[in-house]
Amino acid sequence: MTCYTDTFDTQLGPFSVAVDDTGAVIATAFGPRRALRGRLPRCHLTGDIVRTAAVRRQIEAYLVGQRQTFELKLAPAGTPFQQQVWRALRKIPRGRTTTYGELAAKLKRPGAARAVGRANATNPLCVIVPCHRVIGAGGALTGYAFGVARKQKLLALEAASAVA
Repeated sequence: MTCYTDTFDTQLGPFSVAVDDTGAVIATAFGPRRALRGRLPRCHLTGDIVRTAAVRRQIEAYLVGQRQTFELKLAPAGTPFQQQVWRALRKIPRGRTTTYGELAAKLKRPGAARAVGRANATNPLCVIVPCHRVIGAGGALTGYAFGVARKQKLLALEAASAVA
């Protein structure tokens, strides 16, 4: 399978995206193209700024506060439970946070906070599927694949431009 990629600069550092043959987003990551590798199914990475242009435009607009949501076809690879968690993450409003336990309760699995945390950690679509909006039970900014400092910046950016 061929995956089409682009890497571009943002105010939070380089950002890489990958789409499939249909244009569906299959992975995103802060960092160079190689940062996508562990987030993708097996595929041959090919740079293609035309196929990834819509994703780039929407990510860039989002990160400067000109876009509140994404209108992209998504196709992340994951188990049914991971898919359920990732859908729930997309329902967390911009500028808001939730905890792993609260998210587990919303999924009607109150004892599954750790499983929710693991699904959150394996989210292949950072920013688009906002795993950065999940915090620890005590309000602490817990781990983020791209660093807690970047998580803090994303949350601050979103809070500053959130729709009331």
